[in-house]
Amino acid sequence: MYPRPFDYVRANSVEQALDLRSETGGRFIAGGHSLLPMMKIRMTSPDALVDIGRIDGLRGVSADNGGFTIGALTTHSMVASESAEGFPAALAEAASMIGDPQVRNRGTVGGNVAHADPASDLPTVFSALGATMTAASKGGSTRDIGAREFFTGLFESALNDDELLTKVHVDAEGPGRGSAYAKLFNPASRYAVVGACAVVEIGDDGNCAACTVAVGGLTPKATVLESVGNALTGHAITEDSAESAAREAIDEVGEDVMGDVYAGVGYRRQMLPVFVARAINAAAARAG
Repeated sequence: MYPRPFDYVRANSVEQALDLRSETGGRFIAGGHSLLPMMKIRMTSPDALVDIGRIDGLRGVSADNGGFTIGALTTHSMVASESAEGFPAALAEAASMIGDPQVRNRGTVGGNVAHADPASDLPTVFSALGATMTAASKGGSTRDIGAREFFTGLFESALNDDELLTKVHVDAEGPGRGSAYAKLFNPASRYAVVGACAVVEIGDDGNCAACTVAVGGLTPKATVLESVGNALTGHAITEDSAESAAREAIDEVGEDVMGDVYAGVGYRRQMLPVFVARAINAAAARAG
């Protein structure tokens, strides 16, 4: 199908982009890999597209404040190739699994996050990492939103209509801390049937000092599973303990599991602890 007719305007600054959206009532577009497919099947039909893809200062990864700031226009391939010391391994790992080379070279972090597709990878990883999203509004004001509050539902986020996501901040990984992302791919779309991200901290005694696990793909939004982390904290992480803790995930997601023509609810529930355990084991190995 073809999208309905729409106007196109290009912004050269964040402030101009916000003004143009206010004037046109349109939608922001950067890489277009999330929005355009929805327009083609007419799930959404904006009157105008405000192109933000050439705004200076919104692209790239920089180290600051004990972590890394990722501009909204940073492509997935840029994140996947980031090799700075302390950059979260799970984030680079997940970015390398998104779509195909064309999608990774054109799709952007900001567009992916703002789209809030539960089958996408970055919402799950950012939720586990405790990332902070920064949104700009007219007049130069900004608002920081924690990842766990940012993703509110199926294709829904905490962004207001008059805001533009400009950057994402994640903490650096130091000694004793590791992260990993494990994913069951849909073979056609490469979206996550089940995606799991684990962040593990190992204490001086060799036991787990803290563990955060988030999942996506099978729930309406990226979901942090408190019971899994609690089951491991204070204990040594082994294959057996990781598998035991991962089984807690089934009860915590409860009935809040989605299915589709490719993978039903029952199959996704069975696969959930498998990929949670894989993420935990990989993160623990990286934490040392």
